[in-house]
Amino acid sequence: MSESEFETRADEILEYLMETLEDTLGDQLDVDLEEGILSVELDSGGQYVINKHKPNRQIWMSSPVSGASHYEYVTETGWVATRGDETLNRLLSQELSQTTGKSVTFDK
Repeated sequence: MSESEFETRADEILEYLMETLEDTLGDQLDVDLEEGILSVELDSGGQYVINKHKPNRQIWMSSPVSGASHYEYVTETGWVATRGDETLNRLLSQELSQTTGKSVTFDK
């Protein structure tokens, strides 16, 4: 993947996650996207940090539930963990649904 393609895809997913979180859980989270870093603070005190890692062309996530994970873009499935086959969208959806008690779905 070229650097410009990575930038485009990474920006798209970060913006999509931010918009979906604000629409779905805006009353339970503080969501901020700035310079390629998405910060999600839970009312319960935990924090997610999801950011672009340009040198490796990956998305990195720090989760208060599952810890750190890295994702590479796969055309057929989107952002997939470098260790295992979990997608960023699926893991984040599961964790936030459990943590907030409200169903969160990322379709993209």
